[in-house]
Amino acid sequence: MASVIITTGKQKGDYYPLGQRTNVIGRAENVPIQILDDLVSRKHVQIRFVKEERKYYALDMKSKHGVFINGGRIAGETALVDGDEILVGETILLFTEKDFDNRESALSHFKKAGERARPTHIQ
Repeated sequence: MASVIITTGKQKGDYYPLGQRTNVIGRAENVPIQILDDLVSRKHVQIRFVKEERKYYALDMKSKHGVFINGGRIAGETALVDGDEILVGETILLFTEKDFDNRESALSHFKKAGERARPTHIQ
């Protein structure tokens, strides 16, 4: 299954397996993935898995500063592909379709991912 790796900010190097569920990313203490960034809304972005399509989608949860994927602001639900960079506030998350056993394997993947780029096209 997929994961997100925090690639900038105070939490750089943290990773979160997404599983086959809906995950909310934000600043609030009660969200599954908390980002400690003053420009991140309490509930900033939702990443959900659609089992029938075996795909993950990102949705801006009406955040103040928006959600950007590979530099483009998303307006609606947007499909994610391996290697997408998700900007929330001043924090960048790397979306990967891989799951990791530990922090070291996630960081190793992050370093390799920096060597290539495969952007999602925003519609």
